[in-house]
Order: sequence, then structure tokens, then C-alpha cells
Amino acid sequence: MDKQRKIIDFCKNELNLDTIGFIKCRKFEELRDFYLFRKNSNLENEFEEKDIEKRIDPSIYMEEAKSIISIAFPYNTFENTLDNGFSIYTKGEDYHKVVFKYLDSIIKYIESLGGKALGFVDSNSLPERYIAYLAGIGIIGKNNMIITKKYGSFVFLSEIITDLDIGNLDKGIFSDIKLYKDCRDCDICLKECPTKSINNFKINPNICLSYLTQKKELEDKEINLLKGRIFGCDSCQNKCPKNKDISKTPISEFKIKDFMKNSLDDYIININNSQFKESFKNTSCGWRGKNTLIRNALIRKKYKGEDIESFKSGSPYLKGYKDRLL
Repeated sequence: MDKQRKIIDFCKNELNLDTIGFIKCRKFEELRDFYLFRKNSNLENEFEEKDIEKRIDPSIYMEEAKSIISIAFPYNTFENTLDNGFSIYTKGEDYHKVVFKYLDSIIKYIESLGGKALGFVDSNSLPERYIAYLAGIGIIGKNNMIITKKYGSFVFLSEIITDLDIGNLDKGIFSDIKLYKDCRDCDICLKECPTKSINNFKINPNICLSYLTQKKELEDKEINLLKGRIFGCDSCQNKCPKNKDISKTPISEFKIKDFMKNSLDDYIININNSQFKESFKNTSCGWRGKNTLIRNALIRKKYKGEDIESFKSGSPYLKGYKDRLL
């Protein structure tokens, strides 16, 4: 049995991971103009790597790399919970920790096959959606998300770079992405997007609500766009036809935490440091800190027409937002 097949079987049989693809490691030179356009148009945000070479050249991370493995981690448990302002992906265990735990197992297995490997998830410079597209993990929809056949768009993406020569030829073509052949004439996600971050003319992730809820400072017009969201936004996913009749995640760590099944507005607004650490330290939204969540909960209460005048805080940052909302 070849090494690629062994890795697929290990992921499926030992880890319950069944959405995996392989490509040859190479420089993604075709993305250079796209990143230059973003840089020159001032579309980069604080979460983006400014060095384009680090974004298009995986060999920077491993000189002897020959292949990249792309793995999708489904996270939707389809548990019925109320809309408390948090995106589905934030309600279970912190996916960074969960995914890295699985990647560590895969890396150790690759090492047992005589290979060297490095794992990546989210906060890295690799073009993970593009790699997943090339590897056949899924299509890139009009909402700029990877959409898999089995789990829809409710997946986290990860990559493993290895010196094993197990990569396939690209299954996707860069120039085909903007054609959205699989979406065809469907434009539901464009209509559902609250800020028109996705549209028929120019995708601007810097006004995506998921990004705005994580942004440190908000302009008044951005405050008005949040519309009750505390962290993340699922609008473009919730009504996507390709998210109908999909499978739920087999990964138990993504089961929704009990406290996340409740309304959290008042709890967050009055939360202290120890409560914050206890509740949010192992979530995907805790990393941004307590004050960002409190700010967004204040905005949510104001949006719902509820009282925020009684809110008191020693933080000038939060007092400033309260004053702006009143």
C-alpha cells in the first residue's frame, strides 16, 4: 500500500477524518497579483501576513517539502440552540487546540513512515482555502468559503507540509474560481450578507461581520452593522443550498458547551476576569479578550432596545463605547 493511501486510512480509521486531499508542494505564483492588489488597494487587515513571499511559498517553512496535505475538520453538530450572537464555530472547544491535537497524531504517523512533517491551522500565512481547492477538498463558493460535499462549508481547514513525495496534480484551476461554476446563478449568500462584503463586483473581507466582531476599534457605521452579533457571522452559510442535507461532525470536541446554549448578554457585560477565563479560555472566541466581547454585548443590547445606561466599567475603552451608544 502506498504512503498516501496509508495516511488516508489512518485519518479515516483512527481519527474519523474523511475529507483529505494532496497536492505537490510548489510556489503559488499565480496568487502574487491578487495579494499585490490587496496590498496596493489598502485591503489588508491586521490579521494578514504582509510578506507576500510567506503567503505563496510553502518551502519557506520546510525547504525539503515535496507535498501538502489538506484536511477539513467538520464542526457543525446541528444542536438546536438559541441565537445568542455567537457563530456556530465558536460554541465548542477552541478549534486551534482541537485541530492541532489531531495534526500531531498525523504528523507522528507520517514520521513512522519515514517522513518529516509540519502542521498548520488558521493563524498562518498559507493560502489554506486555495490549497484545499487545489487538493479537491471542495469548491470555493461565491461567499469565498470552501464548500465540501459531505459537510458543506461548516469546516475548519488545516495543512500538513511533508517531505514525502505523495502529492497529486492540482484538481482545481485558479482562473476557474471566479466563474463559480458550481454556484451557477445562485446568489442567496450575496443577498444574505449583512454588509455586502460579498457581492458580484469586489469581495471585501474587511467589512465582513465576522471580521468586524473581532476588530479592536469600530467606527460608528461599523457599530450599526453588527446587528446583534457578538462574535462571528453565519449569514452566508445558513441559507446556502449546499449546506442542506449535510452530515454532522463526528468530532466530539466540537459539541456545544453548555454555557453557550444560553443568552449571554448580561453575563458577558458583567463578567470578571476569573469568570472570563473559566468560560472562554478554551473557546475559539476567547483569544480576542474580555473587552471586545463586552463591547459587542453592549452593542447587542442597544440593538435590541435594552438598557445599557446602568453599565459601569473602569475601562476607558468600554466607557467610550457606552458613551457613543447612548
